[in-house]
Amino acid sequence: MSATADVQALTTFIRGLPKAELHLHIEGTLEPELIFALAQRNGVALSYPSISALRAAYQFEDLQSFLDLYYAGASVLITEDDFYDMTMAYMRRAQDDGVLHAEIMFDPQTHTSRGISMATIFSGIARALRETRATTGITSYLLLSFLRHLPEEEAMATLDAALPLREQYQDLWIGVGLDSAERGNPPARFARLYDRCGQLGFRLTAHAGEEGPAAYVQEALDTLGVERIDHGVRSEEDAALMARLAAQRIPLTVCPLSNLKLQVVDDMRQHNLARMLRQGIMVTVNSDDPAYFGGYIADNYLASALSLDLTRDELGTLAHNSISASFLPEAEKAALLEKLTVYLESCKI
Repeated sequence: MSATADVQALTTFIRGLPKAELHLHIEGTLEPELIFALAQRNGVALSYPSISALRAAYQFEDLQSFLDLYYAGASVLITEDDFYDMTMAYMRRAQDDGVLHAEIMFDPQTHTSRGISMATIFSGIARALRETRATTGITSYLLLSFLRHLPEEEAMATLDAALPLREQYQDLWIGVGLDSAERGNPPARFARLYDRCGQLGFRLTAHAGEEGPAAYVQEALDTLGVERIDHGVRSEEDAALMARLAAQRIPLTVCPLSNLKLQVVDDMRQHNLARMLRQGIMVTVNSDDPAYFGGYIADNYLASALSLDLTRDELGTLAHNSISASFLPEAEKAALLEKLTVYLESCKI
């Protein structure tokens, strides 16, 4: 079999893997074509004269330069239909990539600061997710994410604005997260917020250990009380932390192509995903902001497999981890894991 045929076979295997995506920013799925279409629909003037010019701008020096472009792209999201179209475009891609469950982060502060109502944000995203669930069976949850470069008081106000909608969206909105620029914004700044969210019964995640040090991972676990770490690749700098992650089966939602694009690693062959997996860390593979980082979830699996010599069994373990680390009820996890088992067995025939 030729090398090209091998890659094609591997791609087919990866796309067929029943999996969950746990680290996905819905605003980061805005492809340049959709940005331009929404800008035209809403009369928004963009700084880029063409789709190709916008694509050319997707060359980032670091996380902050990406975030500047990310927030500019989000400016085209104004109506419920805009949020619906963005979310539906992602869900179609997720279905093609074998995603059976998605836990989607969204950043209300990016939109409410522009005068967009919380109700508009929720209604557009939720309509797409509920429609997808009804027509395909793909389940999803929402993780309302707070912007860590802004004060905790603003995050508290955002939570206050969203809580009146909780009952209406209780089938979807089950957790919260913390994202945006990590450098200089330690998790402990949001201790009161997370204490409140925990008391309200929300599932808790936070970005840590991407730009920030391993100590931020420790802080997110001990001060914020999170169940899952988003990114966490710098955990490897602390042997005691790594031992804890392995022993307690604390999930890391790793985003390999994002790490490459944002220069967390210089080459995919340097990525520590395989090392952490082989040390018993509960790592998962996700796409983060796929429109900006050059790949959706299957692309991340494929790039990891090719660069890190992951076996099909290890790819199956990553898919198993993604389902096990989800916030689904145990019975629903078991049903998805059974689908994965059946799929893996069928691939050995």
